[in-house]
Amino acid sequence: MLNDQGYLIVAVNSPDCDYVSCARLLARSLKKWHEHAVVCLLTDKNLPVDRDFDIVKTLPYGDLRTDDNPYANDWQCYPASPFHETIKLEADMLVAQPIDHYWSALRHQDIVVSTGALDFKNKLTECGRYRSIIHKNNLPDTYNAFVYWRTSKHAKKFFVTVKKLFDNWSEAMSALKYAQNEPPNTDLAYSIATLLCDAERCTLPTDLSPRIVHMKSDIAKTPTEWYKSLTWEIDQGQVRVNGYTQSALWHYHHKELAEQFKTYYE
Repeated sequence: MLNDQGYLIVAVNSPDCDYVSCARLLARSLKKWHEHAVVCLLTDKNLPVDRDFDIVKTLPYGDLRTDDNPYANDWQCYPASPFHETIKLEADMLVAQPIDHYWSALRHQDIVVSTGALDFKNKLTECGRYRSIIHKNNLPDTYNAFVYWRTSKHAKKFFVTVKKLFDNWSEAMSALKYAQNEPPNTDLAYSIATLLCDAERCTLPTDLSPRIVHMKSDIAKTPTEWYKSLTWEIDQGQVRVNGYTQSALWHYHHKELAEQFKTYYE
């Protein structure tokens, strides 16, 4: 029996990053705004349910990561989700404003992958440094940090396509321009899968799509890491950077900040 709806956070630790700690912070920031939100952690360890995670599930097919393909687990979020309707969130984000209005907006489609990203001034970024293959090949400008789906044939097809892309990465890259040496990454895989599964059925128009605020240095236009160059504060769940209140989903990017941020969500 599936739960009606909930949030899924995929977090599998690596030697240099505690993704579960990031996921815990994300869950707390979500529940700051939505006390009764149901959050599922998808990971590779048997961890207990607690005040942050209402459900904990292990990867149904085990940890498939390799040195050459660290993202090979991503597609498992579809068969693992305990929800009829799922919003998947990337672990190194904060929910900085209410996001529950997305449910009614997104459920008109079987799957919605977010498109476009904002800078900390809440303007649509035109920075192409991190997405050159996507732009050079005129692929959909998708971000895997926020994905909605409901249990359906089309959503399943999307994630099966993501799996096939990661399983045959070199072959997939040979079909693109300038991509022969491109390492596996989720945003590119989602972009290709969106195209192959009919982009209009997998995305919303840019002005309607959920968007994340991305804090990579070239997007923030800072000479070094954003937290060294900009002033920031977290107050009652709201995040402000250089005086700008951040919109709903704030991708702080530097995962080591999770422990510091947790003090604001105790």
